[in-house]
Amino acid sequence: MSSMILAGLGLAAIGFGGRYALRYAKNAEQILKKVENIPSGAFSKYYRGGFEQKMSKREASLILGVSPTASQAKIKQAHKRIMLLNHPDRGGSPLLATKINEAKDYLESKKP
Repeated sequence: MSSMILAGLGLAAIGFGGRYALRYAKNAEQILKKVENIPSGAFSKYYRGGFEQKMSKREASLILGVSPTASQAKIKQAHKRIMLLNHPDRGGSPLLATKINEAKDYLESKKP
């Protein structure tokens, strides 16, 4: 008996939900159009670009997530944090690990 009541309540909920969705579908289309106009990188803290042929200071700082004028300690800390997440022995990509190490070496070599 209680299962029939629950089934009826479930069907009623589905019906009301469908009615609500149909009633406000026009508003949803307008909202979706506005969301599509938002730049894709506006809410992402990650750089959406490929690697350059030769490592630059800008690219190295983007890879490590530090400013181009970061201190040695900041560079080492960022390198360690990123390598823990991307190390090939822990399932990370060897290419990314190479680029992370290259970025660290590049930024450290440019520091006095």
